[in-house]
Amino acid sequence: MPDKIRYYSTMGKAPEVEFAEALFQGQPPDGGLYMPTRIPKMDPSEIEELKGQPYRDVARAVLWKFLCDEMPEQELDRITSEAYNFEVPIERVHDRRHIIRLDQGPTASFKDFAARFMARTMQFYQRSEDSERIILVATSGDTGSAIANAFWGVDGFRVVVLYPKHEVSERQARQMNTLGKNVVAVACETKFDQLQANAIRAFEDPDLAKLRLTSANSINWCRLMPQIGYHFYAYTALEPEKGEPIVDAVSSGNFGNVTADFITLRMGKPVQRILVATNENDEFPGFMETGIYRPIHPSKACISNAMNVGNPSNMRRLFDLYGGQIDRQGMLHKMPNLDALRRDAVGMTVSDALTHITIQSVYEQYGVLLEPHGAVSWAALHRYCSLREEEPLSIATETAHPGKFPEALQAIGVEPDLPESMKGLDEKKQDFFELSEDYGEFKEFMFRLA
Repeated sequence: MPDKIRYYSTMGKAPEVEFAEALFQGQPPDGGLYMPTRIPKMDPSEIEELKGQPYRDVARAVLWKFLCDEMPEQELDRITSEAYNFEVPIERVHDRRHIIRLDQGPTASFKDFAARFMARTMQFYQRSEDSERIILVATSGDTGSAIANAFWGVDGFRVVVLYPKHEVSERQARQMNTLGKNVVAVACETKFDQLQANAIRAFEDPDLAKLRLTSANSINWCRLMPQIGYHFYAYTALEPEKGEPIVDAVSSGNFGNVTADFITLRMGKPVQRILVATNENDEFPGFMETGIYRPIHPSKACISNAMNVGNPSNMRRLFDLYGGQIDRQGMLHKMPNLDALRRDAVGMTVSDALTHITIQSVYEQYGVLLEPHGAVSWAALHRYCSLREEEPLSIATETAHPGKFPEALQAIGVEPDLPESMKGLDEKKQDFFELSEDYGEFKEFMFRLA
């Protein structure tokens, strides 16, 4: 019988904790991120049995590997059934190249997969507690709206969502600032990296301890863990030959999305390569090429705005998977096994110009409409496959609905249909606070909320 999974800090200076503590604490006190003491395996026969199964069944099987000692199986069944009541389409685009559309949830973003699971899991563990918790989340685009929607109207929780005022689309902002009730939207005159730094500082600030803050960014293990499910599903839904490896192209901003895919590799999913696709915030491709990690400060504003992260939080987890250690400032304490990382992955940078070209060319050639983040992963996949003698089985992540980014699609003369979840959004009244980048101002704001 395997040992129960506990959670340790990537910085190695905090005690191991149980799942529930990692869930509500969000991050360890030593500045690291929580990681499981072991990554459970799925043997080939288990993966074979999941081929062709609906998404919620694949997700439940994968998540049970982590949570079998944490909650009754029927509770996990309830949570996954409620959280994943939408389709997860996969489209063949060309030859053996596919896209997985992770945009059919209530906020039309891949963040719905994690947010909806996390909200229900927190509710399960919160039942015996009376005092309110504040979910504090900094977002570069889609995380905030997904978390706000998932926790909207949920007793015992209030959501404070911080977003960079000038670096989210109008519709992304409206998904956060038109909800009201227990959701507080804050537009800030700064970039995402500074918002994230302020949020992390707040979690560690003893003056704010009484607010019972917890994180819903992907620094929280329970935000990242559910993303493992759709990376497994992308493989099983294609029903490849037994053991046939796949090439995954993953658009990467704060690196929770792609780190989840690296975990599927450790769990036993056959993977030929993971293409870590970034926009012009290319600190990881630079590291893969030179072995030197240089965070980008300030981060660059690109049209794939949810990926505008110059020092991704989850780099700490990714480096940890390969025996390395990096702190939240981006300082490398221990070099990861670069040879192993290069064996498993390729870092690929996609410029804004190439993003525009990709949206147009894929639409003209195949009639497939991509939004900027999906275009980044598709451009990386196209570049990789074009250099191979044999066409590999491959899939690229489309992380948001094109209807969220009408400005980016105007160049090709297309007005994308809005998903049902966003219809009427443009007419709703906005209600939000405005702050600068100053932590002291933010701290005073949090006190006023209490």
